Amino acid sequence: MVQIMTLGEVLIDLTQVGTDRFGIPEFKAFPGGAPANVAVAAARLGARAGFIGKVGPDEFGRMLRKTLEKDGVETTYLYETENIPTTLAIVNVDDSGERSFSFYRDPGADTRLSAEEAIRFLAADGGDGEPSEELPAILHFGSLSLTAEPSRSAALKAVQKARGAGIKVSYDPNYRPALWDSREEAVCRMKVPLGMVDILKISDEEMVLLTETDDLVEGSLALCEYGIRLIMVTLGGEGVFYRYGDAVGKVPAVPVDVRDTNGAGDTFLGAMLAQIAGKDEPLCFDEEALRGFLAFANRAAAITCFRAGAIPAMPGLDEINKE
Repeated sequence: MVQIMTLGEVLIDLTQVGTDRFGIPEFKAFPGGAPANVAVAAARLGARAGFIGKVGPDEFGRMLRKTLEKDGVETTYLYETENIPTTLAIVNVDDSGERSFSFYRDPGADTRLSAEEAIRFLAADGGDGEPSEELPAILHFGSLSLTAEPSRSAALKAVQKARGAGIKVSYDPNYRPALWDSREEAVCRMKVPLGMVDILKISDEEMVLLTETDDLVEGSLALCEYGIRLIMVTLGGEGVFYRYGDAVGKVPAVPVDVRDTNGAGDTFLGAMLAQIAGKDEPLCFDEEALRGFLAFANRAAAITCFRAGAIPAMPGLDEINKE
């Protein structure tokens, strides 16, 4: 039975890995897409994960399916478009390892997921029949699904249906300016699901975007008022701030020589969800246990930062335990 189902984009990250002797950037085609990354990270750390999304009828799409399956991610609900290509993200990496993105996605296959396809995992027969008795503990999605139709309506319907079925909902409001017509539209759309979310992973910049404050206590409190039970604000090299009910605090990052931050946040979240989903009652633990989960997730993210790419850089359980 799948414990964690993720929904959204799976795509190719054409990532800069260096320059040739003429100074021309060199790129490699890495598998990526935040929700797909989260699924792989969780699977590598022992969770049973599945993915809901869409790829094109092309070699990139076939490669992505094989990549997910190689790591044990359930791909029953990974669909293929008839003629729209797999989405591409161009990832440039600066000297500090920080990324910038541009996209070939107008349209891209990931935006073509329909509402009918998005909720199929909830039915026992994979269709519109009786609800399944083997539902995942967690459904995770990100805000890139909200940038276009029909994937926007598909994601929101899946979240609504999952919440009604007792599934915990995890959300990453992953802000990519190139995919929105304006900052104002992004903020409006990204706020829509917040009232249906149990677990929120957000960067410090995205917290400012959604709450208009850089104060971690005030910003997390504003987000908590939507009813979100666990809020994690990632702080890059400073670690992570958390709010869990009335408890707030920070867990420091693991020092590492950063090569590429692509996928670090997804690795962190996959590691967190893998630990939470493994409990009999997700989101039922004390603060001491939470800090242990966060420390583990920080170790996983640090390993990812040390290597290039997103999915290829993600560690397995044995590797983290050696750290």
